[in-house]
Amino acid sequence: MHNLKEIRKDFDAFEKKMQKRSVDINFTKLKDLDLKNREFIQKKEALEKEKKDISKSKDSSLFSKSKEISSSIDKILEKQKIIKIDLEKILSNIPNIPHSDVPFGSSENDNVQIEKYGKIPRFDFKPRSHYELGENLKMLDFDLASKTTGSRFVFVKDKLAFLERALSNFMLDTHTLKNGYQEISPPLLASENSMFGTGQLPKFENDQFEVKLDVGMDRKFLIPTAEVILTNIVKNKILDLKSLPMRLVASTPCFRKEAGSYGKDTKGMIRQHQFYKVEMVSIVEQKKCLEELERMTNCATNILDLLELPYRKMILCSSDMGFSAEKTYDIEVWLPSEDKYREISSCSSCSTFQSVRMKTRYKDQKNEILYAGTLNGSGLAIGRTLIAILENYQKKDGSITIPKILRPYMNNLEKISLN
Repeated sequence: MHNLKEIRKDFDAFEKKMQKRSVDINFTKLKDLDLKNREFIQKKEALEKEKKDISKSKDSSLFSKSKEISSSIDKILEKQKIIKIDLEKILSNIPNIPHSDVPFGSSENDNVQIEKYGKIPRFDFKPRSHYELGENLKMLDFDLASKTTGSRFVFVKDKLAFLERALSNFMLDTHTLKNGYQEISPPLLASENSMFGTGQLPKFENDQFEVKLDVGMDRKFLIPTAEVILTNIVKNKILDLKSLPMRLVASTPCFRKEAGSYGKDTKGMIRQHQFYKVEMVSIVEQKKCLEELERMTNCATNILDLLELPYRKMILCSSDMGFSAEKTYDIEVWLPSEDKYREISSCSSCSTFQSVRMKTRYKDQKNEILYAGTLNGSGLAIGRTLIAILENYQKKDGSITIPKILRPYMNNLEKISLN
């Protein structure tokens, strides 16, 4: 979230930066509300001074005047309260400023490829899609999920369920034992305040699953990503510099309505309401955000290297980044059935955007209190990794070879087949 005092220093410059995000923000209204709010503050302070002077004079003939002033102050406070709500609505819906490294663009077509990695497999047969392979193996059941729950859900069965669990364990082991992340098993419900802190609310409320609890209780939401709950571990805190960087990882189910994806990826597991993901979160000093972003992205790509899956690294353009991000790398894995790369991880630096919303700070070496930098990244999306293994490791007979790195996690099983 942005500090209005900083915006006020140069409204035009801020508006110009926001144009890169292709968002519709009423800056004229923001200026007017800010001006009115400051006028009310000045009037209130003048009246408070006048009331204080009357109190000091102890002149009883001015007591009625003092009551009038009190009434005027109350009226100003009521008007100011409305203005503050309107200001908050606008400010809470303004995304983060893109870093200067970020390419300007209006859609995903303007994202820039950094590099490709790995060898794309060549088949002497037409490669099947992951859902064809899974259904033929009788280990992915979309019809049953539709009957029990609804569309965009799936039953993962037998050896594919084993593979799904193996992937989670493998990723957690890699990130904790090799990459220095601390494993967390967090709650799967987040408060409204926590969802606001990381930027899911209020702008993306339509994409969230709200859980109805007892009447009068605070609003609760199923987490759309473990980023929400992990990042909010440090909300309302002043951190010791020695505790930074803080690196956390969790493997959790994630829940999203996918409200803006009607008609997209309706077949298979690409875009589901419930999916598993291993999520990395870092809390760092302000000045170390971009350095940490490179490190985090390397941790994510290393998983794909170990699984020997082909992928490419993209830097997202200004309009395609997430709401809270200042800079984002997407990692896209190769899917043979689609003959293209698809996102499997997104790693973002949010600079101080989330920490301002969460009131997360730290004391630097000069004992100055600063807002912390926050980062998040998938390491990786379990479902999409499962998809990538099914498609890239498929054989003509419909069996799936298990990547060598995963075999110790699957009782040394070498392949998955119907028989």
